[in-house]
Amino acid sequence: MSAAAVDLGRGLRLANPVLLASGPFGYGGRYLELFDPARLGAVVLKGTSPVPWPGNPPPRVAAVDGGLLNAVGLENPGVEAVLAGPARSLAERGCTVVLNVVGHDEDDFVAVARRADLSPHVAALEVNVSCPNVPDGLRYGTDPRAVAGLVAAVRRVTRLPLWVKLPPAPPDRRALARAVADAGADALSLVNTLPALALDRTGRPRLGAGAGGLSGAALRPVALLAVRECADAVDLPIIGMGGVETAEHARAFFAAGARAVAVGTALFRNPLAAVEILAALEADPDPQPPPRR
Repeated sequence: MSAAAVDLGRGLRLANPVLLASGPFGYGGRYLELFDPARLGAVVLKGTSPVPWPGNPPPRVAAVDGGLLNAVGLENPGVEAVLAGPARSLAERGCTVVLNVVGHDEDDFVAVARRADLSPHVAALEVNVSCPNVPDGLRYGTDPRAVAGLVAAVRRVTRLPLWVKLPPAPPDRRALARAVADAGADALSLVNTLPALALDRTGRPRLGAGAGGLSGAALRPVALLAVRECADAVDLPIIGMGGVETAEHARAFFAAGARAVAVGTALFRNPLAAVEILAALEADPDPQPPPRR
């Protein structure tokens, strides 16, 4: 697959299939001094709740073999501040802005979605039902019936495309994907971080919250399997993520069934990773990937 335009549901057509994943890019910050995010297919903002969330106690990140462990805890200033600030400023720079939606319960998710639906700066919503770093973060993402009810409730209050971000290892991934599709989702984001633990020499957790979520290269094989299985289970566009660091990694996700990829943790090592991946795909476009088995 090349860097051509892609359709990610409900008429949302992105200029190319390389996105910035929710989290590492934050709201831009000093990254904006290094590259133009409007060059990429879309920017997915950090998890956004109805009211400000303080996040978890420090330390919040720890480097581990094969990746990064984080327990930021979805710190954010609340939906009103996000829409008035980074969503607006990035959209005015020419970015396609996707809002990652979080909440403790259905009312929270619905409140953010309803408010975002009124914003001219948001192109799509990514419903995050799979964050391991907050209480109830996996409440919906492992239960097909629960996630279907949540997605249906959000679908009723917004006309925006709905992507649903699923966990890396639910009990029945195919059932979860089918439930999300039947409830009105337009695309799947695969996958979120994997619950994990790092200890120091004294046996104490290296993160203030205890356990955290593993991202980076170690997650890539897990994410590829999730993409393959969900692509076989449902007819929805899939955004693959988890250890995407090079154009070859992106091509592997395309071969597994993803229509786009999102770059996250790689930005910490190489802030230009996403734009370099896009440039490599443009310079050496591959033919269509082989049929999935």
